[in-house]
Amino acid sequence: MEYTFFNESLCDRFVQLAAGMGIASQVRGDTMEGSVVELSDDIGDELLSTLETEYESLMDEQMVLAESEEGWVTHQAMGINIKRADGSSSSIRLQGDVARQLAAHFSPEEIQELVQAIAQSIDSPIDGPICKRA
Repeated sequence: MEYTFFNESLCDRFVQLAAGMGIASQVRGDTMEGSVVELSDDIGDELLSTLETEYESLMDEQMVLAESEEGWVTHQAMGINIKRADGSSSSIRLQGDVARQLAAHFSPEEIQELVQAIAQSIDSPIDGPICKRA
C-alpha cells in the first residue's frame, strides 16, 4: 500500500501515525515530486480504516497548502494504486477533471475498486461476448 505526499511535514506525520500503530513503513522519493510512503499489505481492517481517514485529512491539508503556493495547482491529477495480474503494483494516473468528477460521486474506496476492476480487465481481457459467464 502506497501513499503519496508532496509536503515533508505531512509525510512525517503519517509515518509517525503508522509507527504509533505498530506499522512499519518505508519512505522513498516519488518519480515526479514528493515522497511515497509504502506500508505492508497485511494491515487489519480497523487499522487500515484509521490510516485511510488520517490520509484523507492530510490530503485536505496538502490541498490547502498546494493552493497557497504559486504555480502548484497548474497540474492536477489523482494517483490510484492497483495490483497487476502478475502480483506487481502499479499506479494509474487520472487527470484532475476526471478525478474531480469521480470524487464528486464515489468514495475513495469505490474509486479504487472501479480502477482496479478496469485494470484487471485490461490484464485479462475477455474474448467473445461480454455477457458470457467467466
